[in-house]
Formats: sequence, structure tokens, C-alpha cells
Amino acid sequence: MPDYAVLAVFIPTFFFVSITPGMCMTLAMTLGMSIGVRRTLWMMLGELVGVALVAIAAVLGVASIMLNYPQVFDILKWVGGAYLGYIGINMWRAKGKMAIITGLEVKTSRMSLISQGFITAIANPKGWAFMISLLPPFINVDNAVGPQLAVLLGIIMITESVSMLAYASGGKSLRLFLSRGDNIRWMNRIAGSLMILVGIWLALS
Repeated sequence: MPDYAVLAVFIPTFFFVSITPGMCMTLAMTLGMSIGVRRTLWMMLGELVGVALVAIAAVLGVASIMLNYPQVFDILKWVGGAYLGYIGINMWRAKGKMAIITGLEVKTSRMSLISQGFITAIANPKGWAFMISLLPPFINVDNAVGPQLAVLLGIIMITESVSMLAYASGGKSLRLFLSRGDNIRWMNRIAGSLMILVGIWLALS
């Protein structure tokens, strides 16, 4: 299991990144408004499975490299830290517009909703890049990888579920809140600041 210092950094960072409006969150909000929260849960199920697969692939792939080539670990830490800093700076510079999904064709069968959520999760290149850069440095390869991955994956699943449920159930009220003033910009800045700090922490740890 990751130590408490690692969890104290990981939990707030992933929470603010997860709650920041993006494709999965706006998809949840759009479906919640159009077909209701109950049916949107099927999309959320597919999205969670997709996110879990991306996270597992990222950790196991990078962890195998770290085990076979320990000297690569320091390079990965610096590259991952630099990438997180780059994401954080971009979030600070973002103009605060929501990722509105246009031309969404809503198919309400359960399998269609599950497929839509799954494809949205695994077809997002930013999601892959984020998982590859953020997750592996939180894994200590000197200890069993499985239990550590299980804990981090559990945190990811809970955070994603809470965030999507908030967007799906918030509907019009949440859309109005996010469209007012600089609300999205400030959310981006909080998440961006955490990303920069975590990037520095990972590079120097």
C-alpha cells in the first residue's frame, strides 16, 4: 500500500483534475440533462471500466520498464514531472471554456451507453498521457505493485464516480454555475497549481 505521504499528495491532485470540466464530465452532464441520472449511470459504468484499463496499462507498462531498467526511473520521474508542469501551465493559461459536446447522438440502450462511456475514456489521448505521467511515480517498485495499484485505482474510481455523478445530477444548475464569470478558470487554476507542485515533487523526490 502507498504510504500516507504519497496518498496525501495523490488524492487532492486527482480530485481537482477529475472534477475540472472535460469530455467525460460534460458527457455525464449532457446525458444527465437529456436522459436522466439513472440511465446515465450506464455510461458512467463504461467510462469507469475504460479509465481502469488505461490506469492499469499505464502502471504495469511503466513499472515493467522500471523493474528491468532501474536507471530509467530517474529519467521517467523528470519527464513525468516536466509533463505535469506543462499540463499545469496550460490549465493556468486556459480561457475557461467548457468542453461542450456538439452533435451528440444519444442512444439510450444500456449497451450503447456503456460503449459510449468506455470509448470516451480509452480514446482520449490526454487521459493516457496523464495516467502514464502521474501514476507510475507513485508506485514503489521495491514493494508489491499489486496492492499499491489497487489502492490508487480505488481512489481513481471513487473520485471519477463522485465527479460524474455530480455533473449528471447537477444538470442545468451546474452548467449555469460553470458558465458564470471565471468559475471554470479558477477551477483550472487550482488544478493547474496542484499539477505544477506535484510535478516538482515527483522530479525532486
